[in-house]
Amino acid sequence: MFSDALRASRSFYLSREALYLPIEIISRVCHSGIFRTMRKVKVKGVSELCTLDSDSELQILQSESASVSQRCSSLNVQSTPEIEKKYVHHVYDAIAPHFSSTRFAKWPKVANFLSSLPAGSLVLDAGCGNGKYLGFNPDCFSIGCDISAPLIKICADRGHEVLVADALVLPYRTGFGDAAISIAVLHHLSTESRRKKAIEELVRVVKKGGLVLITVWAVEQEDKELASKWTPLTEKYGEEWIGPGSPRVRSPSSRTLESIPETEDRILGDNEKDFNQCSVQTLQQMPSQNKGITRASDDIKDTNNQQEYFVPWHLPYHRAEVNGASACAVANGLAKKDDKKGAVVYNRYYHVFSEGELERLVSGMDDAVIVDRFFDKSNWCIVLEKTL
Repeated sequence: MFSDALRASRSFYLSREALYLPIEIISRVCHSGIFRTMRKVKVKGVSELCTLDSDSELQILQSESASVSQRCSSLNVQSTPEIEKKYVHHVYDAIAPHFSSTRFAKWPKVANFLSSLPAGSLVLDAGCGNGKYLGFNPDCFSIGCDISAPLIKICADRGHEVLVADALVLPYRTGFGDAAISIAVLHHLSTESRRKKAIEELVRVVKKGGLVLITVWAVEQEDKELASKWTPLTEKYGEEWIGPGSPRVRSPSSRTLESIPETEDRILGDNEKDFNQCSVQTLQQMPSQNKGITRASDDIKDTNNQQEYFVPWHLPYHRAEVNGASACAVANGLAKKDDKKGAVVYNRYYHVFSEGELERLVSGMDDAVIVDRFFDKSNWCIVLEKTL
């Protein structure tokens, strides 16, 4: 048993260079006009340089990485919409330590799935958060990734194998893992095509016969009081994005979510500069914005097809004043004060799933089948098996 685990460990670490190969290629070839200026490409783990010229550009691209070509063709899906940058990425970066302190209990269904895996299995956790499931099964090898650098730092400080990565472009080679999990991640993706792409990536990175567990928040919440605190978005996003980054709105809305070019971090970068330039001031000195914290009315809450919400996260003042960032977030309109609760309130974007929605997302996939589905703790869950 020990010798088998040792061989698996050696195999895992010897193949780590191959693990990062897709990122090396993507970062060099998936940019508009790159072939007009770049003459050489160096791929990690390969000693020779490949010279590119106008006659051989397409041949090299097709021969060296067909999967990369496919990814380049779907950049519109992979480009992060502004609503996710502002109300998912930025929020989790800001609340990471406090969020992590509340995330320690393991869901029984996820625990059972991980415990059922054979010894020596390599488990990929996409959207690992603070890493509470990494290393849960001591007989398996676990590696994780998350879009939030502060959460990844928490994982790394705990000794886990992790890196910052996008769930739509997982940094693992095809067929690398024995199993993968995505726990409470897909509901933060704002379009159906992005949710479907994330599932395809989970299937891609596991071996034939590998299992994928996916859980998402459900429309059918068991705690009605908790759900009543969510703010419904009357604006719903379509699959196509018009111009540099404007969402296609299916219905008129009085609630406006401003748009920025999807492929640029300009505004997010400007906000970060504003944070750094803000004078450090206590949150108590700033005007309260309790009136701006919207609570949905009952008639809006009863909307049959409502699936898009802002879910609040209350960051206590004593946790928010460590570096003044939250005070600056309030000043810049990215968070609100609630003096009654003594907290800075961040809104997190959620698309809650209806019954059967997860199944419909995978219905057209020809390389995976559903082997289990269940409802657990207000979550819809499925287990996929890779067939090709």
